[in-house]
Amino acid sequence: MRVLKTCLMAATMLLVTASLALAGPVYDNVMKNKVVRAGISNKGKPFGFINDKNEWVGFDMDMAAEIAKRLGCKLEPVVVNNKTRVSFVQTTPPKVDMVLSNMTHKRDRDQMIDFSITYFFDGQKFLAKKGAFTSGKELAGKKIGSMQGTTSIVNAKAYLQKMGDANPDVVGYQNEVEMFEALRSGRVQAISTDSTLLIALAAKEPGKYELVGEFISDEPYGVGLPQDDSAWRDAVNFAIQDIWKDGSYMKIYNKWFGPDSETPFPMTEKVEMWP
Repeated sequence: MRVLKTCLMAATMLLVTASLALAGPVYDNVMKNKVVRAGISNKGKPFGFINDKNEWVGFDMDMAAEIAKRLGCKLEPVVVNNKTRVSFVQTTPPKVDMVLSNMTHKRDRDQMIDFSITYFFDGQKFLAKKGAFTSGKELAGKKIGSMQGTTSIVNAKAYLQKMGDANPDVVGYQNEVEMFEALRSGRVQAISTDSTLLIALAAKEPGKYELVGEFISDEPYGVGLPQDDSAWRDAVNFAIQDIWKDGSYMKIYNKWFGPDSETPFPMTEKVEMWP
């Protein structure tokens, strides 16, 4: 029996070792296969969503495609959501090589996965029916909708407590669509997440909704990457910087956030550039 157990343990170790060997560094696999698997939302307009032509489009989709192109690779988009966007780069081997899904680079997330330099700059606000509120302070004591699996809930509760609400009532929804429907139906009095997502939701019914109050947080978006693969992280960082340097970034940005877009959001920062 002891011999059998020893053999089984040895076989298990061989399988694990083979799996790890098969996985290999992400950079090596991408360069070998010439395919970049990118986790992108399909319900987060304007970053990743399905348009009226049934096409998967958005700012993150365009950025992912441009990064892949700079690396001489084909883009293979994979659907992720707020619950899977971290776990998909944590598995061995990872289910995706990178994630662009309006994900804020936070220290607690950085303990689980790696991140690129910031590729988009946003901040969190509240959205309510037009004329309902004149300041963020008036939201204290109101029922607020936010997003499950994000820092938006934490930020909203902290802000409301700061405004005097001892026990904030913040409800989490699975995605932007469900959150906005809660606001439309009156189940919540306001919703809170990154301002660009709120602008896109308000654009569905022009003139009926408005942003309320000041920014309650900074939201620097990074590309989520598998942990401890510096060659892959450098490749993505260099690609982002090159996209910025030759003007391609602002072309993509203005397509989705320029003054003539459906979701205008002035660019206020610059991508970090290395000499």
